[in-house]
Amino acid sequence: MIERVPSGALVSNVEITATTVQRGDVIQLGGRACRVSDLFQLPQGAKQLLFESGELLTIHARSRLVAVRVLRRR
Repeated sequence: MIERVPSGALVSNVEITATTVQRGDVIQLGGRACRVSDLFQLPQGAKQLLFESGELLTIHARSRLVAVRVLRRR
């Protein structure tokens, strides 16, 4: 996945949980980079992530993953 990063933006590796995951985060799964396009809240703090590819991933409230996040500078 090669995409342009907006001018004035920083790319950072961040640890994410069901609480901190955001749209646009890129998570590497099975050697593929998957960008989160939507999030759905589930019971007991879990979230279901919808990727741009149409795939779904459900993460438990205590799951921890590493993602790439674009941080825009102001």
